[in-house]
Amino acid sequence: MARALAFQVAERWRASHPKVAELLEDGIDACLNVYALPPHHRSRLRTTNALERLHQEIKRRTRVIRIFPNPESCLRLITSLCMEHSEEWLAGRCYLDPAALDDASQPEQEVLAA
Repeated sequence: MARALAFQVAERWRASHPKVAELLEDGIDACLNVYALPPHHRSRLRTTNALERLHQEIKRRTRVIRIFPNPESCLRLITSLCMEHSEEWLAGRCYLDPAALDDASQPEQEVLAA
């Protein structure tokens, strides 16, 4: 349904903005990949909120230092922030449930085996 709607929008824009219509048609499959995931995961992955939050934290921490002595020191700080963020998601919060992905892929495997 989403693909059909995207093609309708592309057709409406084709006369006035042909490049926009072409980009929409070419990129629609990449945009709709999220629908292959379980519904619980879709709500979390359809937005970039987690990535935006990480960027805000990097920006906040680098503003405190303001001037880095060299590019490597900035890279070390950002790398440590990313590692801290990753550890927090692995150990603390369960942002995405891997069991839900396994459950969602089983029907497809059964269909492929048949």
